[in-house]
Amino acid sequence: MNDFRMKVILTILTGIIFSFLFILLAFILPTQSDKQIIIKKHSNDPLLQEVSKSFAK
Repeated sequence: MNDFRMKVILTILTGIIFSFLFILLAFILPTQSDKQIIIKKHSNDPLLQEVSKSFAK
């Protein structure tokens, strides 16, 4: 009976420790990279501007 209780207690404590570890990792690790995507607009081509406006609609 003592072995069973000890196994149950160790299982519960291990689950709590791993859960706490993953919760901490979720707060510490970033979810997105800090890279910024720069989209350059071409002002020379009026056809390209019309196509981009039609895609925006």
